[in-house]
Amino acid sequence: MPAISTGNVLMTGTNGFVGSWALKVFLESGFTVRAPVRSEGKASYLKKIFGAYNDKLEFVVIPDITKEGAFDSATVGVDAVVHIASPVTLDANHPDEWIIPAVNGTLGVLRSAAKVHSVQRVVYISSTAAVIDPTATGPRVYDENDWNEHDVGTCQREGRAAPQVVKYRASKTLAERSAWEFWKENKEKGVIGWDLVSLCPPWVFGPVIHKREGGPNDMNDSTKFIYEAVVKGQYSPVDLAFIDVRDFAQAILLAVTKPAAGGERFIVAAAPFRWEDLIITAHELSGGKTYPPVGSYNPDAPYMGRTNVAKAKALLGLEYRTQEETIKDLLKEYEERGWL
Repeated sequence: MPAISTGNVLMTGTNGFVGSWALKVFLESGFTVRAPVRSEGKASYLKKIFGAYNDKLEFVVIPDITKEGAFDSATVGVDAVVHIASPVTLDANHPDEWIIPAVNGTLGVLRSAAKVHSVQRVVYISSTAAVIDPTATGPRVYDENDWNEHDVGTCQREGRAAPQVVKYRASKTLAERSAWEFWKENKEKGVIGWDLVSLCPPWVFGPVIHKREGGPNDMNDSTKFIYEAVVKGQYSPVDLAFIDVRDFAQAILLAVTKPAAGGERFIVAAAPFRWEDLIITAHELSGGKTYPPVGSYNPDAPYMGRTNVAKAKALLGLEYRTQEETIKDLLKEYEERGWL
């Protein structure tokens, strides 16, 4: 079960919400990180906030990560690969506009890693979007054996008519499937020596350290949604579970460094939630500055979606921040930004 405790890591998506925190954790743990960016200008902000790690942080320009061989030179000499980058905008017309970039981007990274003998571990960031059953009508507990086949079928049947969120979830399922199929086929042939790990997080909340401009509505989706819920009382009924972004970054580090993680799929989640839970917690912690709780809410109602995270606990040793800790730090950030 190859793994590394130090060395060189190729990490995609470092300009994003999750990737910037993962970059921070890896640099603080002594790793050297090679970060692909679409242009030199995309590296300027990260160079500024991580200036103390100049000798440990290298940027490489890859304008199109879906292009064949895009990562060939970037993977040379690295010991591990962490693939976080993924299309995240809900404005696709045909499902293929989601699916093809997600699958090709993933396979492109893996094919390049397969050409390099130094690579010991590849970590692919998936999502519980690739796990859940959207047709579930009652309480359900999900584990790593579950796959969202329903949305893939919906996209195949309905094409352009499929809802945007269905197109997104199908892309996550198919991209992760393609990663596992590639790894298993090439591992059996003896073509590759590295192990694959996939992490499936649910909603990811927490403070922001990546480049941000404008107000809360200009943030990444999960940050925008939680702000709109706790400050404005506007939210979707879609919930499931959450993880603090700082804990998720730690999970990515553990997925690289823990030998027992090799060849495993993990759901990483702190706890189930409903948006009303977050509204209540924020209102209490803010001293009444955020949106008031809905009087008809039943806190004792069963959670419709739960996640079994025993595997991540046993093999990664992952610990999680509580909802209260995450909300407290978010409220502090809102105050500092003048958003409350």
